[in-house]
Amino acid sequence: MDNALYSMIEAIHQTPPRLVFVTAGAGSQALADILGVGGASGTLLEAVVPYSYTAFNDFLGYVPPKYVDAQTANFLAGRAFTRARQLENEERPVLGLACTATIATNRPKKGEHRAYMALWQLESVTCVSLYLDKGARDRAGEEAIVSHMLLHLLAQACGVEPVPIDWKAGDRVETAVYEFTTAVDKLLNREISFFGVYADGRIRDNGVNPRVLLSGSFNPLHDGHLALAEVAEELIGHPVAFELPAINADKPPLPHAVILDRLAQFAGRYPVYITSAPTFIQKARLFPHTTFVVGYDTAVRILQPRFYNDTMEGLHAALAELSDLECDFLVAGRIDHHGLFHSCHDLSIPAGYTHLFKGIPANRFRLDISSTDLRKAGKKGSR
Repeated sequence: MDNALYSMIEAIHQTPPRLVFVTAGAGSQALADILGVGGASGTLLEAVVPYSYTAFNDFLGYVPPKYVDAQTANFLAGRAFTRARQLENEERPVLGLACTATIATNRPKKGEHRAYMALWQLESVTCVSLYLDKGARDRAGEEAIVSHMLLHLLAQACGVEPVPIDWKAGDRVETAVYEFTTAVDKLLNREISFFGVYADGRIRDNGVNPRVLLSGSFNPLHDGHLALAEVAEELIGHPVAFELPAINADKPPLPHAVILDRLAQFAGRYPVYITSAPTFIQKARLFPHTTFVVGYDTAVRILQPRFYNDTMEGLHAALAELSDLECDFLVAGRIDHHGLFHSCHDLSIPAGYTHLFKGIPANRFRLDISSTDLRKAGKKGSR
């Protein structure tokens, strides 16, 4: 390691962010360099090198479409970020840094020598696709460049001036940045009605219509939410996305920082939509033809006239519009504080609208986890 790189890493160690680093195929020299400079414990929370397919899948929690791909690097970085959020106990900012690569080895390769890297933080995701000048370096040389690029990304995220990289003429670098803060600003300024963040960090604010949405405050996201999403997907036969309303029907609007924090829980694994729709009729107007997955308590509130100008006529009009928009509800039962189980069958549904509410059988799912209890216990939820 030369003096310039050593000084850069030394400066990184003196900044607040803490890191979970995951790499496969190349980039391990970056880890060695981080550990080779005193003070690494102030930067590194955990490092993972999932070299086998089994280890790779286990870290992600699923099998990716491709192992060496820009999207997969984003998945890895997102999962590293949520892992860092669980490990950090001092409320310092955290980062997820990841790489998946295929570089020179002991046999000729037909395709490009390339590395995909991503750095996920609370406000954004930075994605780098590096295509190396094939044949211009040996494996050690390619490993050094990939590792240097990873350290370059880390330095930028920590506010440290990066050391220039020694590129070859045939090297090619492509960079993309997805800014969550910009999307949140647009939503709160009412420039957009919603935005969606896919599991890989890409952002969409138009032209999308999720088939199934699980709505909630996700404070925090917990195993009950994840199990409910899994059961709903099995019952309906479509992937489930999550929906977080920035404006709630009976709670204050969420501040900018809270939206970013809640959004961060889904990084690398689950698509989530942030909306300005406090009621389900407003959600249905944004996303027609959608099944909304809700708990029993939410279903009770949906059927309360107080949300519709406090009139039964308003409730009936809303249910009629929901039907016209081809939206419906999948309802998970719940045990109350008396130990009684309540299901879809206990709802007071006006005549003519029972087709809008379908229940999840009690033997398939019961929503018995309390977000309030998790917060009181200081638990950080699931990932």
